[in-house]
Amino acid sequence: MKVRSAVLAQTGRPLDVRELTLDPPGEGELLVRIEAAGLCHSDLSVIDGSRPRPLPMALGHEAAGVVAASRSPEFAAGDHVVLTFVPACGACPPCVSGRPALCVPGAAANRAGSLLGGGRRLGEVFHHLGVSAFSEYAVVSARSAVKVPAGLPFEVAALFGCAVLTGAGAALHAAGIGPRDSVAVFGLGGVGLSALLAAKAAGAGTLIAVDVVEGKRDLALALGATHAVPGGEHAVEHVRDLTGGGAVKVVDTTGVAPVLAQAYAATAPGGVTVTVGLPAPGAGLTIPALSLVAEEKTLRGSYLGSCVPRRDVPRFIGMYTSGVLPVDRLLSGRLRLDQVNEGFDRLRSGQAVRQVVLMR
Repeated sequence: MKVRSAVLAQTGRPLDVRELTLDPPGEGELLVRIEAAGLCHSDLSVIDGSRPRPLPMALGHEAAGVVAASRSPEFAAGDHVVLTFVPACGACPPCVSGRPALCVPGAAANRAGSLLGGGRRLGEVFHHLGVSAFSEYAVVSARSAVKVPAGLPFEVAALFGCAVLTGAGAALHAAGIGPRDSVAVFGLGGVGLSALLAAKAAGAGTLIAVDVVEGKRDLALALGATHAVPGGEHAVEHVRDLTGGGAVKVVDTTGVAPVLAQAYAATAPGGVTVTVGLPAPGAGLTIPALSLVAEEKTLRGSYLGSCVPRRDVPRFIGMYTSGVLPVDRLLSGRLRLDQVNEGFDRLRSGQAVRQVVLMR
């Protein structure tokens, strides 16, 4: 079938919305009619070249839609689904141990720009993280999909595929934020604000939002942060002053190594620093090695929020529908597919939190 997709042909260049030929799904795959797809810094890092990927590539990895055709017994036409960016095989050691975000075949397929079952369904164009959501339709592995309630608005449902899984998962699973914990979140995009909302839902005490953009700090306060401080050279000092020596749980979502170093420095002795951002592959990190022992600090990475999507997407949706995780407030723009480059310009400049491309 013919579909319109947003394709990155050359690093650093705008996406080209063009017509592609999409092959039908193979065994264990779905044809999904994409309804909404979020713009994320992970897409931007491919566009800007800090995350090298094979080109040309049809971008987009955070999405919701409707199954149009299924070659999997788990799904039927008409099912509403959220798509996630790690297709977990279910059989490799990480999957068997309950850590599907680290799926070995899934990671290999994502690096290659292919689907979990092998190969591509877009001719010479590569898939982005097994999803390629900036398209009218997509063929995905059934392992990339999670069923969701039909009444959930698509523009909200899409957020659960990346921003909410990554941010809320990092706060609740990796950082283990609990009642009365002092918390700092560095970076207030869709992922960071999802972490902040989850920390609030978990009963955090002092909840500090850190970002260079004043409007994002204002939004964080409206969402429940107790304090908001500017990012930059004085951020660590501010967090320490507000917490009496450092936050017990700190989440960094920026993907900027010097900011991660600040987040670690703002962590209290005995505390945990969790990072979910994706720095450039060659970026290094310098921290005081002695502090890991003498201050019993923990520095932990978290991919996909250390989540199990088929468990956590329904859980987080339940928190949203009950009112304790109002992620719909993160939506800062709705776009048509042919406006996707304007959306990435706003994301790059820091003007947007989470924009969503609506396909219809």
